[in-house]
Amino acid sequence: MKEKERDLDESKYIQPHLANERTYLAWVRTAFAIVGIGFLTTSLHVNSETQVSKVADLTTVYISISSLLLGFLTITGATINYYRIRKHINNNSFTSSKGMILFLTFVTVFIGILVLSYYILIS
Repeated sequence: MKEKERDLDESKYIQPHLANERTYLAWVRTAFAIVGIGFLTTSLHVNSETQVSKVADLTTVYISISSLLLGFLTITGATINYYRIRKHINNNSFTSSKGMILFLTFVTVFIGILVLSYYILIS
């Protein structure tokens, strides 16, 4: 298929492609929020006036590193998902994104447990 013909094929599905781009950008914002949780927890810990245990210090490091890695994985997964959905739109087929939903659920629960354990340790 020629390049021009492929462009014409995609132009048939403008609305789904624009919705796919909006969804991708929402995943990127979510990834930035995940990373932000790590930075927020770290800055609150570093700026706290009370001295806490070494376990709380270590938990803060785990939260920061986990947030960075999970944010990176979210952006990577969102990019893969974007191109997968783009292909499905062009092929006029549909499959749900259960993998991304399960991943984000895991990320949310994991970071929530880490942040909760940190607050339990400092209280």
